[in-house]
Amino acid sequence: MRAKMRFQLNALALAFLGCGLGTIQLSAGDWPQYRGPNHNGTSPEKILKSWPADGPRELWKVPLTDGFSAISIADGKAFTLVTRSVEGADQEVCVAMNAETGKELWAMPLGIAKYDGGGDSGVPGNGGGDGPRSTPAYDEGKVYTYSSKMVLTCFNAADGKVLWSSDLIKDHGGRNIHWESAASPLVEDGLVFIACGGKGESLLAFDKQDGHVVWQGEDDGMTQSTPIATTILGERQVIFFTQTGLVSVVPKSGKILWRYAFPYKTATAISPVVSGDIVYCSSSYGVGASACKIAKTGDGFSATQLWFKPFKDINNHWSTPVCADGYLYGLFGQAKYGKAPLECVELATGDVKWSKDGFGPGGCTLVDGHILILSDAGDLVLVKVDKDEYKEVTRAHVLAGKCWNPASLSNGRIYARSTKEGVCLDLAPQRASR
Repeated sequence: MRAKMRFQLNALALAFLGCGLGTIQLSAGDWPQYRGPNHNGTSPEKILKSWPADGPRELWKVPLTDGFSAISIADGKAFTLVTRSVEGADQEVCVAMNAETGKELWAMPLGIAKYDGGGDSGVPGNGGGDGPRSTPAYDEGKVYTYSSKMVLTCFNAADGKVLWSSDLIKDHGGRNIHWESAASPLVEDGLVFIACGGKGESLLAFDKQDGHVVWQGEDDGMTQSTPIATTILGERQVIFFTQTGLVSVVPKSGKILWRYAFPYKTATAISPVVSGDIVYCSSSYGVGASACKIAKTGDGFSATQLWFKPFKDINNHWSTPVCADGYLYGLFGQAKYGKAPLECVELATGDVKWSKDGFGPGGCTLVDGHILILSDAGDLVLVKVDKDEYKEVTRAHVLAGKCWNPASLSNGRIYARSTKEGVCLDLAPQRASR
């Protein structure tokens, strides 16, 4: 079913320094999609840096069944994906919760949840559940989900009513991959962007109002990577990380701005990381990491390799680094459950400045001059941004179960989840001082 809705831009144009990149930010307090309003894991908020001995004040904690989806927050609601039994079968389910209390408001199934290994494969350290990997996106009263079986759905955020849906395998020749789709929908300026892998239509932009295809093209094999929207050299663009490498397009038309070739083996999962005119990408499975510099001459763009480091030196499994002052801070290494290091890497050279073991493949969020790490074991760790040394400020164990996603931040509150539960923690300095 298709519903018409009027698009209205509710974004507030401003520039803030995450990696020295000017971006468009949504209304204050929202964390409306994967890795936040600017698609780079960065929050402009201030947080409490001195935590009580037993950790930040817990506002609520609720059971959540299997899933690696992060949490999106907007309009007083929190959205994530879980696995539940529906009509006698395990299905992926989009859950909407009251952001203040954690109370479930509605839950809508997305389709069968059956995975071809990966999340609970029996590899030592990798037990503890599987589930959907994609994160819902919110935009102007609507929630967009993308299932592991490549079904894109738009829900009414108020009540979970389905407004429109597209099965990308049936409708667009989508070619799913090993471990299945894990990418999240990207919503930008009235469009929803997805890479589905269909021949001649592997990159797609859907009208967010009624789901019709605005443009489609290319023949790039899909990956588990979520595309990003960013501005480079004054040009707004969407960057996909496909099996051919990085592909930058004009958002409204799909016209290719530039390409950067990068090897593909088995799986690619992190999103591209942008700082000024430098773009970083990485993959595990024997590949490595690289950065390219974007240049513009007239109306044309080009991408030139700055460096490439082999797998043994640098690689990101699925945890996307954040960037501050020209340095990457992230969780590196493949399948290092419980022990993957937090590392600081100079973006311009690929040189590792320092490394600290013991986090596992969780996620990182950049906020208030600090890196907020959610370890795979449920520890929330605050580390000061410092290119010269590891400076841990505080930590707390906040979740049981397995965490393979970054924490989200909205209005001074941390929203985080595992394969067993979700939690909301108060880190607002003003509230904490009362």
